[in-house]
Amino acid sequence: MATILLIEDNKDIRENTAEILVMANYKVLTAPDGKAGVQMAEDNHPDLIVCDITMPVLDGYGVIHLLHKKEDLRNIPFIFLTAKAERMDLRKGMEVGADDYITKPFDATELLNAIECRLKKAEMLKKEMNEGLKGMESLLSTVSGKDLLQTLREERHINYYKKKQSVYTEGNHPSCLYYIVKGKVKSYMRNDDGKELITGIYKEGDFIGYIPLLEGTTYKENAEAIEETQLAIVPREDFEELTHSNVQVLQKFIQLLAKNISEKESQLLSIAYSSLRKKVADALLFITNKYNPVHSETFSIDISRDNLAAIAGVAKESLIRTLGDFRDENLITITGGEIFITDNKKIASMAN
Repeated sequence: MATILLIEDNKDIRENTAEILVMANYKVLTAPDGKAGVQMAEDNHPDLIVCDITMPVLDGYGVIHLLHKKEDLRNIPFIFLTAKAERMDLRKGMEVGADDYITKPFDATELLNAIECRLKKAEMLKKEMNEGLKGMESLLSTVSGKDLLQTLREERHINYYKKKQSVYTEGNHPSCLYYIVKGKVKSYMRNDDGKELITGIYKEGDFIGYIPLLEGTTYKENAEAIEETQLAIVPREDFEELTHSNVQVLQKFIQLLAKNISEKESQLLSIAYSSLRKKVADALLFITNKYNPVHSETFSIDISRDNLAAIAGVAKESLIRTLGDFRDENLITITGGEIFITDNKKIASMAN
């Protein structure tokens, strides 16, 4: 049973609306003003909030502002309830993060339909984005109302890339979002001397190329398949509709962006200040954590020495020499070019 928090200063409207929601089999919490509503949200974490705009003590805009400052509350679906019907009020409500806007007077069906719709979308958005292509398409379909998976199949919007084939190039304008269905992709930059630095590696279930779409800029790096790869193509228009129509979806991509930035910061710090051994150890752990999150003992690092050196930010010759030292110290084994970490503790302590 979903819990609805109703924040409304008019006693009659509050009681009548609460009765409608109870009859629809929702658990209902009520608050007579914005301040009490925020406290009740903090104490109970409801599944959805219906909130009046014009209230004493703290109005609806203040309520949503305070909720969005709290990480555990900011993603709760929020519906404004108000007697104001001017377009400016509607726009302001959406700009501050409301998911919907119902104008008084309203009928029970209108309210219940809006609540049901928002709860369904919220349930879908709680799922992780990297559940595979089907999960991504369900998310897109839920928000936009389009069956994009069917479109991708009919129009064959799955691109196939050979090893070392370019996906996108620095300086170009993005026309789509890429989703890795199968394979691996690296992003990289080159300095004036042509030396390559890998800025990210991506696997099945990852989105790539979303940063310039969010920024409205060109690509700042290059992307290339490091093995045979299949990429699903989401047109720019669908991506913009997805992020503009629901603040929760945008927040998910911002979370991906923040994680991406954090990884790059750690990588750059390691390259700038770490010893050669620590750089190589960091690179080995980075790849392991990326492609072997469950830490299977049989996992092998199967990546070219050129790419591994570019991730570590060291010369290929230095990398090979350090890997040899690690092997002699029984920290790793190397079989047919594949690297197996045999002493995770020592490698991790070296990286830290």
